[in-house]
Amino acid sequence: MNKQIHEHVKNLREALQLEKQEDLEQYKARIEQLPLSERREQGYTWHPVVVQKSGFTYGDRAFVIVERTNQLNQRHQFRSGSMVSFYTRQSGAQQAEITGVVNFADRNRMKIILNSRELPDWMNLGNVGVDLLFDERTYQEMEKALRILESLKQGRSADLAKILINMNLPEFQVNSVPVTIVDLNESQNAAVNQILDAEEVCIIHGPPGTGKTTTLVQAVKILASRENTILVCAPSNTAVDLLTERIAEKGLSVVRIGHISRVDENIIKHTLEAQLANHPENKNLKKVKIQANEYRKQAKKFRRKFGEEERSERRDLYKLASDLTAWAKQLEERMIDQLLSGAQVITATLVGSAHPVLNKREFRTLVIDEAAQALEPATWIPILKASKVVLAGDPYQLPPTVKSLAAARAGLDKTLIERCIASWGNVSLLRVQYRMHQAIMEFSNRQFYDGALLAANQVKSHLIPGWLESPVVFLDTAGTGFEEKFNPEDKSRSNPEELHLMLEHLYQLKEIFSESENPSIALISPYRQQVNLMEEVVREDSRLEGLDTVVKTIDGFQGQERDIVYISLVRSNDKGEIGFLKDIRRMNVAMTRARKLLVVVGDSATISSHPFYQAFLDYVDEAGKYQTGWEYMR
Repeated sequence: MNKQIHEHVKNLREALQLEKQEDLEQYKARIEQLPLSERREQGYTWHPVVVQKSGFTYGDRAFVIVERTNQLNQRHQFRSGSMVSFYTRQSGAQQAEITGVVNFADRNRMKIILNSRELPDWMNLGNVGVDLLFDERTYQEMEKALRILESLKQGRSADLAKILINMNLPEFQVNSVPVTIVDLNESQNAAVNQILDAEEVCIIHGPPGTGKTTTLVQAVKILASRENTILVCAPSNTAVDLLTERIAEKGLSVVRIGHISRVDENIIKHTLEAQLANHPENKNLKKVKIQANEYRKQAKKFRRKFGEEERSERRDLYKLASDLTAWAKQLEERMIDQLLSGAQVITATLVGSAHPVLNKREFRTLVIDEAAQALEPATWIPILKASKVVLAGDPYQLPPTVKSLAAARAGLDKTLIERCIASWGNVSLLRVQYRMHQAIMEFSNRQFYDGALLAANQVKSHLIPGWLESPVVFLDTAGTGFEEKFNPEDKSRSNPEELHLMLEHLYQLKEIFSESENPSIALISPYRQQVNLMEEVVREDSRLEGLDTVVKTIDGFQGQERDIVYISLVRSNDKGEIGFLKDIRRMNVAMTRARKLLVVVGDSATISSHPFYQAFLDYVDEAGKYQTGWEYMR
């Protein structure tokens, strides 16, 4: 491996170690060092809980549904996909702890898929609890990928490294008869052809609403007719589930790899576990497993008389159980091989592609969607399994989360696709957006895409019926005294008065909705504390009954869209401090979620200290509608 690649990988490994240390330290500070009462109070522990239901799901994995008995309705930190410890503190209980993954969690109930094929015998003894865990597996898989990358000397992966790390220009075949798909526009068709023509690497730059996923799915469909199996990945389970659904809709056979607790219910049928359960040989497999288990039970039975004959019988029973277990394992491996070899597409998260069932599999083509949200070490996990890589995403939307400032300074926040777009001219930019009114699109178009985007005819002028103003509104709180509030517990901020002003605007807007029109609405903010406040107020506000309304953080709303989007900026202070509002990529995401009406609420005196927000205020003067908060204060 040449010196440049060696140095790059070395820097990535050091930056990743810094990030891992910071992540672990934050976890310890938040959770491990707190006494049980505080962990419970802050929502990192449910204790005690009662088991309301238990059973087995796909892949013979045990599950429990637990309900807490105190801190009812209080906020907690458990989310779908969280790693947890399920345990008992009952004295005398054996093996009193087992790990699992949260399948769903609401206010007081949680479903946990256990990392076991057996239910613990202590789960109904009492004194049972659930703790949030630090998930180290992601780091382990990234570290492993970097070690492999660093050891490469030749072969296809080494060739890819020379292109993706040295930034050597990738090569393309010249196709004399390009593919034309009638459902795609000119730039989308150009992107599909570039994917087909690429020898090693292809970059698809998809700004908001430009049909990136549609384009990728069409390309995957053509590739699947030319190659054995395509590997399709993305950083998040949500993105992988969307790709799985869209690819399956094209009639392709898809196998979704991943922990079923992290998979959307609509996608379960495509998972490896579900397809194994429906395999013709599964009945035989279950019979063999049941018989093996029965032999083990017989061998363990207590007997008053225990001589040589009984010992011989026990050995025979254990031998039969062992032989049947080995047979079952071989049968299951053969079934898995059949399913994966027969699949046209395999989908997984970047880390999920490290699943043991894919260990010995190689792919001609790998497609990574949302590559601009992926840490570079994570992208190398599936890249090492492929000969050709398609990176798709937009580096001007949400970046990957990097908790360590030192790791960010060391370059961990720089994604692979970001480096490629900056270094190569041969990048397919999708130019036509199908989501938002032209006026909503245009500010981001100027700020991030050099004015290259066009609004499709069917969306460029669409408005909320009855709305006669510009679809871009800035509601200014300057001079109203609506100052931000800091919450030291979660180090987040809120602005209750700004929220109530935003709702006053929504109440008045609601008056123009016709009975046949119920536009979808999103209330979003970059600050979790403000979102928590919005959730509580909206849930209890009878004036919003009947409206199709969601409340999310900006990060949580990535990839979604609504007819009307309200953004609460929160920051309002005498010093002009705007915190992580400085990450203008987050605001690009927020401002491009709205189809027909965008309402931004904030303090112009505070945000105008940053050139991006000053440019937005100037844009509102030019093409939008400016309103002062005083208009809604009565």
